[in-house]
Amino acid sequence: MANVTVTEKVIFNVAQLLKEPVGATRNHLVDADLQDLVPDTELNQGPDEPRVSLTGPLRLMHVTDGVLVQGDLSALVTMPCVRCLEPVRVPLNVAVEETFEPTIDLITGQSVRPEEEERALWIDEHHILDLQEVLRQDVLVAIPVHVVCRPDCRGLCATCGKNLNEGDCDCQSEPDPRWAALQELLEDTKDKEK
Repeated sequence: MANVTVTEKVIFNVAQLLKEPVGATRNHLVDADLQDLVPDTELNQGPDEPRVSLTGPLRLMHVTDGVLVQGDLSALVTMPCVRCLEPVRVPLNVAVEETFEPTIDLITGQSVRPEEEERALWIDEHHILDLQEVLRQDVLVAIPVHVVCRPDCRGLCATCGKNLNEGDCDCQSEPDPRWAALQELLEDTKDKEK
């Protein structure tokens, strides 16, 4: 990538890009703090944990309707296993492809109403393209729903909470009351056979 700009913020001034011919591009290497993008998820590390970065190449291209943003970003996050709650390192891949439309005509300075109804895809009156909301939504979609530490994870004991991957516990399993009638039939059958 020629002329790559490294950026920690996902806010871009695209005034110069919009003045250039259709097809003009700007390349950026994003290195954004994941906690800044999605502060309300379990992807965030504690205060003692290292910063988790969403990184990757991003291309902004002047198109007829505005600016096309394309990129493949990734991060390595820690999430709890859904069975045993142990931390698991999970790759997070975020593909971005959105067209942002200007709210001001760069030539005339007149306000224009973008066809796109979602405000997150508007370039503001100062020619600022803010990618934060789009990335937040894309990260939320990319988060895996079912994370397990290993395919044969045994989970936690429902009674005492011990991690069964570390060994069996001393709890006696309670019979499911829904099967009580069948258990009685089985015991009656054993009694008759004696």
